[in-house]
Amino acid sequence: MFYFIIDILGTIAFAISGVLVAMNKRLDIFGVFIIAFVTAVGGGTLRDVLIGNTPVLWMKEPVYITVIAVTVVFSVIFVKQLKYLRKTLFLFDTIGIGLFTMLGIEKGLAVDLLPVMCIALGTITACFGGVIRDMLCNEIPVIFRRKEIYATACILGGSSYFLFIRLPFDGAYAYIAAILIIITVRLLAVKFRIALPDIYGKGKG
Repeated sequence: MFYFIIDILGTIAFAISGVLVAMNKRLDIFGVFIIAFVTAVGGGTLRDVLIGNTPVLWMKEPVYITVIAVTVVFSVIFVKQLKYLRKTLFLFDTIGIGLFTMLGIEKGLAVDLLPVMCIALGTITACFGGVIRDMLCNEIPVIFRRKEIYATACILGGSSYFLFIRLPFDGAYAYIAAILIIITVRLLAVKFRIALPDIYGKGKG
């Protein structure tokens, strides 16, 4: 039940971020739903295909489509209120990557993958829904932007989880702590403008 709740919360967070991006692009209601849908389940779909868990989760559990549809309707109705919240898209996107990174790691552990593979799977789960969203909306995906700490936050949080579970930590506490680390790293990176090194050098095109 704990992991199911986390999954639903992550689905809602990413669906809202997808709605906000789609509405900024002034897509019609069908386009808004599609963008919200691929944002919410795109990373998880790729994850399930990679580990051979097919049919993928949203095909086996109709509750995910229902949750996304309800979230889309809610977000469209209250989009003005959502936009009044400072940096709403960024906030929901950040919450989503924290939740989905850990879900991907748990899926990897369930099929006995090595920790490094689990972290990679968690990063894919967290990031690739957003990659598909941005590509469909004709944007450079956030994960590929030099000024964004995105996948790096997922990797740091996932690595911390494997450290925590070696300590006398309850598994649930380690899970939540790792989620909070991912969210905190991304928030701090944006607040203090922390970015990966510029491999092109200053002043070079």
